[in-house]
Amino acid sequence: MESLNGENQKKRVCYFFDSDIGGFHYGPGHPMKPTRIRMCHSLVMNYGLYKKMEIFRAKPATKREMTQFHSDEYVDFLSKITPSNMNSFVREQHKYNVGDDCPVFDGLFDYCSISAGGSMEGAARLSRDKCDIAVNWAGGLHHAKKSEASGFCYVNDIVLGILELLRYHKRVLYIDIDVHHGDGVEEAFYTTDRVMTASFHKYGEYFPGTGELRDVGVMKGKHYALNFPLRDGISDENYKSVFEPVIQQVMESYDPSAIVLQCGTDSLSGDKLGCLNLSMRGHANCVKFVKSFNKPLLLLGGGGYTMRNVSRAWAYETGLAAGVELGPDIPVNEYYEYFGPDYQLDVKSSNSDDLNTPAYLNRVKQIVMENLRHCGGVPSVQMTDTPALPIDAEMDDPNADEDLIPPDTRRPQRLLDSRIQNDGELSDSDDEGEGGRRNHARHRDSDSVNSGGGGISGRKYGLGAGIMHTSAAPTHGAGPSGHVTDVRVFATPKATSMEVESP
Repeated sequence: MESLNGENQKKRVCYFFDSDIGGFHYGPGHPMKPTRIRMCHSLVMNYGLYKKMEIFRAKPATKREMTQFHSDEYVDFLSKITPSNMNSFVREQHKYNVGDDCPVFDGLFDYCSISAGGSMEGAARLSRDKCDIAVNWAGGLHHAKKSEASGFCYVNDIVLGILELLRYHKRVLYIDIDVHHGDGVEEAFYTTDRVMTASFHKYGEYFPGTGELRDVGVMKGKHYALNFPLRDGISDENYKSVFEPVIQQVMESYDPSAIVLQCGTDSLSGDKLGCLNLSMRGHANCVKFVKSFNKPLLLLGGGGYTMRNVSRAWAYETGLAAGVELGPDIPVNEYYEYFGPDYQLDVKSSNSDDLNTPAYLNRVKQIVMENLRHCGGVPSVQMTDTPALPIDAEMDDPNADEDLIPPDTRRPQRLLDSRIQNDGELSDSDDEGEGGRRNHARHRDSDSVNSGGGGISGRKYGLGAGIMHTSAAPTHGAGPSGHVTDVRVFATPKATSMEVESP
């Protein structure tokens, strides 16, 4: 593990991982396997990256927090349905597109809460200047709509994270390098100039069927949605030749104050559902390039269905975020046998044909650049006060008895403030009083922004009937968020696992 050349300053990295995430299972034969997150974390720990960053276990998102984007009825449905009672929700399953591709499984709502909580907490810490880069590989579920599951995604943690960033940042740039179009995120912010979305994806008879070159946004958001449709088999060299100049122009034209990068690894060579031909280093070059702009950066997961490749790529990109180059040999870990027979970190490109001709890529790039010139300069917004209290404080019952609160439930801030800590008593976190938790009361005099977004119609995803077929989806909107930090977990130099202590 070596430090990267050209690193002019050390980045403060916050890495979010919940050990429960690997215990969820979509069902037999389903390509989405949350175990890949645990495999990635095992590599991260055994490569020693815990020495280079802070590791946290975020508070799972609550129903109230999810409804900052999703409809109340949809979130309530997700919280109630289980495999044992799903026959009582047949009509709702059809309405919300839950079944087949987005199955009902044990712990569904907990899974969504963990994914969304990490992205919201990462955004919160970026906004409070507690870190420079936040990483949540359990996030990046970019297909979920306001009232509809889609493409293995139920809750759109990306939209929730961006809404959190918009509380403090005027403009946010969202970049998507998943093989599939980031339709759920584009749809949420299609009518606003507060968020620019840029997606590089396979287009054609391919899920979700959206992301055409001419889709540039509408109304106030016109020219703030960017789509770069690709053909099968794009190589590292060709991908770099379009990604870097386009993103460079976006940064100059839009000047975002924060960036969200969805790092879906189904764009890697050899993915079970993907059709591109990127190597691990070609994929990671996008992370390295975006990091070079020195903006607050939220790194999220996404697609990726060949588990050994997913975990290797995300571990390598975690190292890039922390400023180190991981060695080529996979260290011994609990999933070591998955990486045979060579036990090497690198994911290499195949010899498949690249159907993206130079003429095609140049023509698309020219059109994209022309659209960017229509942006008309950097948009500005009127600053307003940030809400002084988080959602949990607004919902707190002042008459509640602390003895009756379950031990695994986080205490409201009122009770935490009333505690008396004796001198020398061990604290949960050294920075608890410095803004590690989202203490909005400290920012009552700060300027900030709340924002919302509209949407467009999207299309459904599927493994069977849905993957090559499309149908209309509802229009969606978005609103401001107020996420509250739960607990933080610090890895010690000899740590091999994480322990969480309830407040």
